[in-house]
Amino acid sequence: MAEAEAGTSDGQAVEEHLATHCLATGMPRKRFYRARAHSNPLNDSQFPVPQSTAHVDWHSYFPDYFPDESKPDAAFVSKDPSVTKVTIADVGCGFGGLMINLSQLFPKELVVGMELRDKVSEYVKERVLALRKTEPGKYDNCACIRTNSMRYMPNYFTKGQLTKLFFLFPDPHFKASNHRRRIVTRSLLAEYAFILAEGGVLYTVTDVPELGQWMSFAMEAHPLFERIEEEDLKIIDPLVYPLLTLSSEEGKKVQRNEGLTCINVFRRIKASPNLSVP
Repeated sequence: MAEAEAGTSDGQAVEEHLATHCLATGMPRKRFYRARAHSNPLNDSQFPVPQSTAHVDWHSYFPDYFPDESKPDAAFVSKDPSVTKVTIADVGCGFGGLMINLSQLFPKELVVGMELRDKVSEYVKERVLALRKTEPGKYDNCACIRTNSMRYMPNYFTKGQLTKLFFLFPDPHFKASNHRRRIVTRSLLAEYAFILAEGGVLYTVTDVPELGQWMSFAMEAHPLFERIEEEDLKIIDPLVYPLLTLSSEEGKKVQRNEGLTCINVFRRIKASPNLSVP
């Protein structure tokens, strides 16, 4: 009886997978993973959160780079011993376009996308697994984490760990009473400055001018960030710059509608001896 129930359960799982994934490529079908455009980051969500950076199970995201801590006696050889930590993060990664592109631009770096919405993060995880299967060895350095970045970034990254931090088309939270939900604020910039290495870069893009101005003012007021002008960015980061507006689903939609984009990019600088954070 138990074997029959197990067989039925496995059969149902296979049917669900075939219904939600492309038969030819194994890629998940986006229409089955649709969710609201944005989520309230101040609401409590049910998902596991590591107690600290030391408790993150990186093996579950990058099995070719980190050993399985639950099997301490198992033999393990890293795909690249020089790669020991995540250095690039895309916050609010959506359907993973930027994250996946970055993983190919920087094959010697580990890239994570961080997404709060359950269905969307599940889509990205399935997308990465399908890419790893169809093109072995190419997408082992990217992964999606379902988490609330406004609350738990320091639970994943140590001081000065990241070299690039992206916020593409974040929720504008138009109402003044909801501005505290915005992903770039003076208080949150203190956390971003903590996890960014000196010389690391924080990228923001929006199609809402008021939000672009808000984020610009907040970063300009912070003593640990200095602006990189857009023209300079094209020279300094010629490969990343086009991705800021063309890699994400939201960016492509803005382009189709011939909308404007506000790009604000800032570099994490060294703290002065008499630092005073507002």
